[in-house]
Amino acid sequence: MKRVGLALGGGGAKGLSHIAFLQALDELGVRPAVIAGTSIGAVIAGFYAAGVSGSQLEQIVKDLGFKDLYKMVLDFSILSNSAIYKGKGVEDFLSRAIPARTFAEAEIPLKVVATDFWNRKEVVFTSGSLITAIRASIAMPALFEPVLLDGQVLIDGGAVNSLPYDILRPECDLTIAIDVSGEKTYAPKDPVPNMVESILSTFQIMQASIVEAKKRLSPPDIYVKPALTNIRVLDFYRYKEILAGVRHEVQWFKDTLRKHLEGQVS
Repeated sequence: MKRVGLALGGGGAKGLSHIAFLQALDELGVRPAVIAGTSIGAVIAGFYAAGVSGSQLEQIVKDLGFKDLYKMVLDFSILSNSAIYKGKGVEDFLSRAIPARTFAEAEIPLKVVATDFWNRKEVVFTSGSLITAIRASIAMPALFEPVLLDGQVLIDGGAVNSLPYDILRPECDLTIAIDVSGEKTYAPKDPVPNMVESILSTFQIMQASIVEAKKRLSPPDIYVKPALTNIRVLDFYRYKEILAGVRHEVQWFKDTLRKHLEGQVS
């Protein structure tokens, strides 16, 4: 049996679509040998590696409700000049909801990507506190406060590696990369983005450029990019639309993965 490596990329609320692909893996009975995640991909990967199934993840999202979700995410950082939100609410939620506190407690080996701001380098967590690593990985510039750890200022892993399938290669035979960066279309009535949208979208444009360059050099065995259009970073309330919007890509993914596992693709 091939050792499957699964990489879940960043993309804000669009990352909820990762759940549909995890459900596909569950339906096929495929258990990844190792998982890597960046930003929202690190959140979803953390749950899955800790033993939470795709269907259970969907139920968690449904049970949260709009008020609880935004109370968790939008904890304003009044006294800080580094970001709009503290990120403490997200951290507390992850501590309660993920059934593993450390990487050692996870059922599937996991790699979480963050960025060392001052050294401009990738930081890959594979041990220690799972919650701290995920919190660092989602620290999107200007949105969530950075994480201070062991003398490092850590921010969103998407700044260096938003789709970390490359760090899985030494440990697996088949690499799967789920890219949830989505797309933006021109808005004739309101073509100029506001300040926050401009910052966040520019960050995502840079991420997309990094992924495209990396794919040209060394593509993953299976690459999926759902057609998620005009979904903003914090549009988590659109989770039904997000999950429903990737049905065609999920079916293609299942068919393609079957062919790889059955040896029909070399």
